Amino acid sequence: MTLLLMAAGSGSRYGKLKQFDDLGPRGEFLMEFAMYDAIKNGFGHIVVITKKENVDFLKEHLQARLPKTVKLDVLAQEITDLPNGVTFSGERPKPWGTAHAVWTARNVINDPFCVINADDFYGQSAYANAAKFIEEHPQENHYALVGYTLKDTLSEHGSVSRGVCMTQGDDLISVDERLKLEQKNDKVVDADSGLEYTGNELASMNFWICRPSIFEVIETEFREFLADEQMIKTSELYIPKTIQKMLKDGLAKVKVVPAQDQWFGVTYASDREVAVASLQQKTGEGQYISPLWQ
Repeated sequence: MTLLLMAAGSGSRYGKLKQFDDLGPRGEFLMEFAMYDAIKNGFGHIVVITKKENVDFLKEHLQARLPKTVKLDVLAQEITDLPNGVTFSGERPKPWGTAHAVWTARNVINDPFCVINADDFYGQSAYANAAKFIEEHPQENHYALVGYTLKDTLSEHGSVSRGVCMTQGDDLISVDERLKLEQKNDKVVDADSGLEYTGNELASMNFWICRPSIFEVIETEFREFLADEQMIKTSELYIPKTIQKMLKDGLAKVKVVPAQDQWFGVTYASDREVAVASLQQKTGEGQYISPLWQ
């Protein structure tokens, strides 16, 4: 099993590269706790997708810490990484999106894998439940989403973007991307659309359980995307849209695996204090050793 971490963001709202902020008790990055939890639950391969200028630094940093038995790949997400026979000569300030970040790993992953954000903390049970799902569902078309309760994924310091899930039993029906969600009294309101939620809905925090079959689907979508002159200017390819397409086309069955731990992330600089305190508390309670890698 492989854990793929997306760490190519710019941290515009955070004020710096939050993926490399020393939030742990001994200066560990938040992503290191995800790696620790995954390895503890049988994941033997770590793949990190980052910016080209960070590849060497991150590879050196992690190679010095991860167990030698764990395979590590640190890859750059680049605008120039395109399907064979396709060219792009324009200018673009942003990467191609999260689905493209996953596609970046197409040549190094050939087994079931989990996709997460490098700047989110998902909790130890998320990796245990993901490993259990992979073991119990060996079929190539069986995917899953680790879901969190929407009200537990908000920030006190500003609006956040979340994928609000529609489910039927434990089947995922759709993921509705909302870009400006925040708590307003007893409701969660999307300032962008005006839609209101109770807060008890399931939210996607980009913890996906995938199979290598997704790479071919992303490439097909990417080719169509690159052929649209309007799309390539500012739009992006998103993992939820790719998986919803697979659902619609009958290429995948997607289950929802409920999270049993509290999620937290560092969207804003003000979130840092909560993250540091939480990691310190979890270490003090014995969930993690300190230093994390011994």
